[in-house]
Amino acid sequence: MRRAARLHLALVALVTALLIPGCLATPRPDGPRVDRDDGPLPLQRAEIREYEGRDLSSIDDFRENSIAGPQQVDRDAYRLVVSGLVASPGELSYDDVLTGRAYKKVVTLDCVEGWSVDILWEGVLVRDLIEKAAPLGEANTVVFRAVDDYSTSLPLDYLLDNEILLAYTMNGVELPPERGFPFQLVAEDKWGYKWIKWVEEIELTDDPTYRGYWESRGYSNSGDRDKSSRE
Repeated sequence: MRRAARLHLALVALVTALLIPGCLATPRPDGPRVDRDDGPLPLQRAEIREYEGRDLSSIDDFRENSIAGPQQVDRDAYRLVVSGLVASPGELSYDDVLTGRAYKKVVTLDCVEGWSVDILWEGVLVRDLIEKAAPLGEANTVVFRAVDDYSTSLPLDYLLDNEILLAYTMNGVELPPERGFPFQLVAEDKWGYKWIKWVEEIELTDDPTYRGYWESRGYSNSGDRDKSSRE
């Protein structure tokens, strides 16, 4: 009888504990959120910090200096437009771009503000995108436009003669919104203002005098790192 009584009391205590708010069945207000209605918890970012013996900067080492703040781009609705002086203009979805051959390499971004970062970039070659669109003979300049209305331009020969990436990952991590998702141009040997983020259009033109956002405000149109940022 005593054993049965003790068992009965234990069961009563357990049921009472489960029913009292704030006890076993309810997480603490300052504890982890587990309600499925809140959506998935954010994934932890695990970036590569060393590649082939070379130390890499962190994604967090960048400074926010975009003209309109980080842009939020809908992956499914996004289209990359290739237009202008090409025989086969078209639009590519995010997944369409990712089907192209991938390349990766460490490239240093130098900003005219006086800071720099060494990042492992992965993406497709701009050259492949341009050649697929079949540039016309009179084309000599490529204008890049972004979701936030930023723009810049580069010579067509620079893009065809070099392995210039349109990147979708950095340090092995998908570009976060603040770094230009879905695509950032990796403009090697050019100042950072040529590294346009949130790219949504690549237009071929015959106007080498086209000046983008900062170039029209006095910065060098070439953007070469070995020259002054202003002409």
